[in-house]
Amino acid sequence: MNKAKDTSLIHLARENESAVEPARPLDLGARVRDLRKAHKWTLEQAAKQAGLARSTLSKIENGQMSPTYDALKKLALGLEISVPQLFTPPRAAQVGGRMAVTESGAGAAHATTTYEHEILAGALTRKQMLPYRARIRARSFEEFDGWVRHDGEEFLYVLTGEIRLITEFYEPVTMRRGDSAYYDASMGHNVISTSQDDAMILWVTSLG
Repeated sequence: MNKAKDTSLIHLARENESAVEPARPLDLGARVRDLRKAHKWTLEQAAKQAGLARSTLSKIENGQMSPTYDALKKLALGLEISVPQLFTPPRAAQVGGRMAVTESGAGAAHATTTYEHEILAGALTRKQMLPYRARIRARSFEEFDGWVRHDGEEFLYVLTGEIRLITEFYEPVTMRRGDSAYYDASMGHNVISTSQDDAMILWVTSLG
């Protein structure tokens, strides 16, 4: 597998993630109202805390006026946050409950000359990680078109057989069933099988 083909698996996953519907623009009025209610403040209490008129705060929350930067600074100070945080959507407070089960051999296949990937949890969108199982076909570094490298971090776990993890800045490491490695994926890296049969590994790559 050449370098371009190897990274295409990561690129494909990222393109699929970016294809989902983008987040809606932040509603500043609703954001301010939610922040006020999180403090359990009435309009009067919040307006006093921010040094604004109650009517001004009411209009901001109801989208009836666009606050000046001075008003935004007062709001942020009163709500005990920074101005940028006024425009930052809150993280979901509840558990999302997402889950995907991939039966053995049922993952989407992505074969190359050196690796045979099986993408896991393919039904989930907006994942922060790309998990996949890989059969290692390569037996020497020369089978690759240079180093494989891409953004993010990567975790590798040997399922069967024996492999050699070859990296740009470290001595090659021989790994067997149960061994694992976590590394910066922007560092050149290649994996070859040193067992008689093709080795099997679990790879998890960050998509952030």
